Amino acid sequence: MTMSARGVFCSALIFLSMPAQAETPAQWIELGARVHGGFGAFIPIGIRIGLDAKERIKAEPRGFAVTYYTGEKAPCPCIADGVMLATNASPGQGTLLIAPEKAPAGLLAVIVVRNRKTGEGFRYTVADDWLPKVIEWNRALDPAERFDAAMKAQGLFEVAPAPAP
Repeated sequence: MTMSARGVFCSALIFLSMPAQAETPAQWIELGARVHGGFGAFIPIGIRIGLDAKERIKAEPRGFAVTYYTGEKAPCPCIADGVMLATNASPGQGTLLIAPEKAPAGLLAVIVVRNRKTGEGFRYTVADDWLPKVIEWNRALDPAERFDAAMKAQGLFEVAPAPAP
């Protein structure tokens, strides 16, 4: 098992033993830090995307399937951990997949979130243009401020209906 696969597997095991959803920013930060090992700005970006998907899709608990595509410039697929926390999708359930294919040029990440029963889904994209801002948030802000910045950032991602699988 590769180091990356072990990390995802361990994250999933930890995640599955935790509460299903956080209520407050402090709880999201604690949960994100516990699952991911720290709370950088990519985690709340994923949480925000996951919460948006939950509002749009309205699937039952454990009813989401997520496919994550990492961009060439992304330092890691950390956004996926935030999406996992918000949607309860996980590698252990087979409902969170880190795709071997890269996101298209110009994108930090592409996240496709679907309702497992209906196939309804949305495609979220985060542009490379956000990388300097996110790096600055990690450098200058504490975890609570990072959470707040990611939750309030205008134009942080684009969302469109996902093409049929």
